[in-house]
Amino acid sequence: MDMLSGDQIKDAHLTDWRKLAQGLHARYVVADFRSGARLLAAVGDAVDGLGNHLRATVGDGFLDLKLISLDAVYRDGNGDEHVVEWVTEQDVDLARRISDVAAAHGASPDPAGITNVELALDTAHEERLAPFWSALLTGGQEARGRGTIGNDVRDADGRVPYLWFQETEEHETPRQRFHLDVFVPSEHAQQRIAAAVDAGGVVVSEEDGFTVLADPDGNKACVNLS
Repeated sequence: MDMLSGDQIKDAHLTDWRKLAQGLHARYVVADFRSGARLLAAVGDAVDGLGNHLRATVGDGFLDLKLISLDAVYRDGNGDEHVVEWVTEQDVDLARRISDVAAAHGASPDPAGITNVELALDTAHEERLAPFWSALLTGGQEARGRGTIGNDVRDADGRVPYLWFQETEEHETPRQRFHLDVFVPSEHAQQRIAAAVDAGGVVVSEEDGFTVLADPDGNKACVNLS
């Protein structure tokens, strides 16, 4: 199934869900862990047999859900097809179905509580570095390039955040090479930025679609605004 564009996902008007990075995310507030487990069981019944699109985390008072297709089709500029991890129409349909189940169980959506973090490594040598990081983070090479057209390290079990490589010019060390890409719902991005500044951070730059922040030692991170 074809991957959806950002505009197509926005046009779906998924009130409970937000597109962060590659997937759709939702958080539902429940009374306690047991209530979250019951809601997850009901969600599981509702999406049973519809593929391995759903990932879930149950906590004390919340249920976090992520929808992502592992076999979305991306077509490059030459018309060649690539299988990637991304949002498809089936994920949108499942999101609507899950929202109905959550409403029936009295669970409240909490978009402000949704966060997704990825690691980014600035390097001019992506292909040379990727094998090391795949082995170090996951114990093998299966995660390297999984669900992407590049060398991203994406652990199938979700044990670690995704690691992707941002191409840079050749440079001498020392230079900060790791930074965090923090994805939050766009309507809550400025609140997150303000909280970081209040905690001692500074805004380094504001670009199209993201804001670069630095901590008191100058270590940088990006907050995605889209």
